[in-house]
Amino acid sequence: MEDSYIIDLFWKRNEQAIKETDKKYGRLCYRLANNILKHNEDSEECVNDTFLKIWDSIPDDRPLHFSAYICQITKRLALSKYRYNNAGKRDPENRIQYDELSEIVSGRDDPENVIAAAELSRAINDYLLTESRQNRIIFVRRYWYYDKTDDIASAMDISAGTVRSTLSRMRKRLKKYLEKEGFEL
Repeated sequence: MEDSYIIDLFWKRNEQAIKETDKKYGRLCYRLANNILKHNEDSEECVNDTFLKIWDSIPDDRPLHFSAYICQITKRLALSKYRYNNAGKRDPENRIQYDELSEIVSGRDDPENVIAAAELSRAINDYLLTESRQNRIIFVRRYWYYDKTDDIASAMDISAGTVRSTLSRMRKRLKKYLEKEGFEL
């Protein structure tokens, strides 16, 4: 089913919208949530919360890219749940993905940083356009979908070492790019 039709169902407050969204994007949302949370029940709860959040927000919003809109909501909910679940303790297995970019990108959502975050997002997108298609896919799968390097390697038919070295080189180039664009890192 086309995204525009699903969005129209949400606008009409037709509950079929949730079923169609689940059918089309449920597995993607679950994978994203589970890559962050590593817990089936929490991931399922996150997906259900995503659908509720979409139900509550669509009459006010009319997203241009429905899949990105859904993934952004899922990701925020999963990260919030992750922080809640791990408050005061360390989870080194999952923490490494967040730490990889932390030297370059701050994760603060303070109101004062909203404009800076939008500018940073634009700069990262511009940087990614300078990279090859394969490198962009590797980067997005790792830092947007939180896929493991082994999973990325398997899906792209390359070695895990190649994925890790590509990401390392890309982080260095991204840092230089952002510094050139005037970001203080």
